[in-house]
Amino acid sequence: MGAFLGSLLEYVLKAAVYAVIALAGVKAGKALRENKDAKASSAVRIHTGKR
Repeated sequence: MGAFLGSLLEYVLKAAVYAVIALAGVKAGKALRENKDAKASSAVRIHTGKR
């Protein structure tokens, strides 16, 4: 029974660490996207119709 609880605790801790890493990645990605969008909206763009 002790081995089972030890293993379960290990998996729960790993899952918690992975969840924190994933949350940090999502927050960082959102911050980078908002920063890029803010820069793009503040720049003056002139559309000539050609690419």
